Amino acid sequence: MNNRPVALVTGANRGIGRAIALSLSEAGYDIAGIDLKFNVADPAGKSLISLIHANGGEFLQIESDISNLDKHEIDIGLIIEKFGRLDLLVNNAGVAPIERLDVLETTPESFDRVLDINLRGTFFLSQVAVRRMLEQVGNIPDYSPKIIFITSISAVVSSPGRAEYCISKAGLSMTASIYADRLSDSGINVYEIRPGVIQTAMTAPVIEKYNKLIADGLIPQKRWGFPGDVAMAVVGLAKGYFDYSTGMVFEVSGGMDIRSL
Repeated sequence: MNNRPVALVTGANRGIGRAIALSLSEAGYDIAGIDLKFNVADPAGKSLISLIHANGGEFLQIESDISNLDKHEIDIGLIIEKFGRLDLLVNNAGVAPIERLDVLETTPESFDRVLDINLRGTFFLSQVAVRRMLEQVGNIPDYSPKIIFITSISAVVSSPGRAEYCISKAGLSMTASIYADRLSDSGINVYEIRPGVIQTAMTAPVIEKYNKLIADGLIPQKRWGFPGDVAMAVVGLAKGYFDYSTGMVFEVSGGMDIRSL
């Protein structure tokens, strides 16, 4: 049995997921990462696996599509086979619409693709992971498993030009609440982290739009969020700083939830 805690991060190849994987490895976790592919290096040319190893952690790289429900048992099984445990599931994987279209022009193809990955795949992957975690509760010393759903400010803020994304994140927010409710007395805590405007490949096509909105006061802290901001919130939850707060939403948005006159 592995003595280090083990975290599964979906969408670990780049952006927020990559930052989460690295930060958790720095915090003492071994990492399993799921993504469609792993081929992105940092500016110094270092791969994710080499960076995690440099932090003293092990890394299991799983190239898989979470929208393929038939792979969930296989992928979770690979993690248990290698590490003998799963302490943390970070549901980070998500996609934006291929093209931003007005809600009156949203296509069924785009709607299905976004919800299959962002919501349906995440819901059922969590189901498989939870069953394995429940098997391990009480059998591993100091075992305190957790699930974190990375949603978005779009779960509660309308964007008619990407309706399917907003709907998927609103559904994911409710998914986090339902899992937290169901597992509240099981020893498995569940949290939602709700990022605001984060500088990633997903927001790169609209960077000028958000630069102007931030300059005009959209974000009280007057800056972009970065993947590391989200990663630090994950680490805080993973370390147990909020163990009496299951079901809570932690917004990482620079104050966008502040209501002021």
